[in-house]
Parts: sequence; C-alpha cells; structure tokens
Amino acid sequence: MSKKKYRQFSKAFKIDALDLLEHSGKTMAEIERDLGLSPGLLGKWKQRYKIDESSQKLSASDTAIAQKEIQRLKRELEVARMERDILKKALSIFSQGDKKE
Repeated sequence: MSKKKYRQFSKAFKIDALDLLEHSGKTMAEIERDLGLSPGLLGKWKQRYKIDESSQKLSASDTAIAQKEIQRLKRELEVARMERDILKKALSIFSQGDKKE
C-alpha cells in the first residue's frame, strides 16, 4: 500500500493565491476551484500565514507559531511519560527481586 503524495506549493504561489483572494472579489471556493486546490486549503493558508505587504514575504502568524510550540511540547510530554512508565516498571521489577531474597 503506497502513501498518498501531497502536492507542495511554493511560498510565491501561496502569496499570489492569498492576494487573489483579497483583491479579486471572488469567493474562496471559486478561487480554489480555479487554482485546482482542495476545498478549504486557501482558508488554512489564510489562517496560518499573513502577508507582509512591504517585503512580499510569507511569515507564520502568531497562531501557527503557538500551534507548533504546542505540538513540540506534546511530543516532549509523551516522551517524558514513556520514560516515567519505563522507570516505574524497572522499579517494580527490581523491588520484586529484593523481596525474594
């Protein structure tokens, strides 16, 4: 079974698509159909990024940065929980050995 390959879009394409959304007067759904994008993708880009008009660079919005930090912390917490569980099991194994002697 092969994994589905996702298309990747350049930052320039995203800037142009968001600019088109803002200035064309078309709906988000119309632009997504015209550009061949999945429904809702343009909305995700709009939430995730903001356009810095002066430099025409795409920068992550505060929410996207916060979401990435939350994901990183969740992964770190999961690793800490796994380590804790391993240590608990090891402690119980070694403490059983002391009781037998």
